[in-house]
Amino acid sequence: MLKKLATSYYHPQQKLWSLVNTKENWELLQRVYRGKFEIKQDEKKVSTPVKALNGQSIQALADLEQKLTLKAYSPSTVKNYASSLSQFLGFFESRDLTDITKEEIEAFVYHQITKYKISESAQNTLINAIKAYYEHVLGRERTTYEIQRPKKSLTLPNILSQEEVKAILQSVDNLKHRAILMLIYSAGLRISEAIKLRNRDIHSDEGYIFIKGAKNKKDRKTVLSPVLLVLLRQYYKVYKPSYWLFEGQEGGQYSSTSIQAVFRRAVEKSNSNPWATVHTLRHSFATHLLQKGTNLRYVQALLGHESSKTTEIYTHVLSISNKTIQSPLDGIDEIINLVTSEPRRPVDKDDIDAIR
Repeated sequence: MLKKLATSYYHPQQKLWSLVNTKENWELLQRVYRGKFEIKQDEKKVSTPVKALNGQSIQALADLEQKLTLKAYSPSTVKNYASSLSQFLGFFESRDLTDITKEEIEAFVYHQITKYKISESAQNTLINAIKAYYEHVLGRERTTYEIQRPKKSLTLPNILSQEEVKAILQSVDNLKHRAILMLIYSAGLRISEAIKLRNRDIHSDEGYIFIKGAKNKKDRKTVLSPVLLVLLRQYYKVYKPSYWLFEGQEGGQYSSTSIQAVFRRAVEKSNSNPWATVHTLRHSFATHLLQKGTNLRYVQALLGHESSKTTEIYTHVLSISNKTIQSPLDGIDEIINLVTSEPRRPVDKDDIDAIR
């Protein structure tokens, strides 16, 4: 029944169906299932309180920001660590930070998890921020603070089919917007990498794109599609970017929020996977390369992964069928001859039901 409803979408990795969340769809579902359903209420998340810090805590926060900046941490990491540490400082505002024990730190993290339902990512950021303060600011030994971390969950990346990618790109009429999305998919870029591209990073003669200072401050090269190059040349003639490959209306780098908005409109217009994000294009790039038989090591290099284990996650979402993988049974000639020499008879309904 869900299959026939407008805006319904099946998620093969999660093995579930979704509908766009509208009042009309809620009413439609209730009519279709006529009481044969159960509504699960999510627990309401309690917001983490924002507490005004005293002078000692403000100084501790400033000391951490200074140390992280001197160590060339990215601005976003400094901001996230400072935000997380402020919760810790507010909790222990009446204490001397040098006297707080490992057990008390663990108890604080447990308190944040149980009371405020912070995510696994937030847990790790909180622990990293506390460790950064004690290790970088107070100069404590790293081995002293072995704080229990959450088990890392194995979540499969959301993937678009090539038909969905085509539909998304075709639904974008604006030349600049299409060039951005096509670039991200064709080269497997992160959104932050796309907006930091300079004109000189497109090496058309050698056939590659240079990524300067990507994640973990590493440079790399990735593939330059000839199809993309034709589009980029058209784009350059119209927009004439001066320094950054993609610039905003007032100059400077194009914003990530603008790209996200462009992608969201394209997904809605093409009726593609509603869970997809701009980063899904990068996931799809890797998966589609592996489906075409590209060596895992090459994909790892193109994505800029430090470890092959990170890239191997894409092997879990590859389509498995007799068109992509050959069963070992198919390599035994005697068995093949045995099967093909069997007398054939008409297939009846019972046979079909049995096979199903």
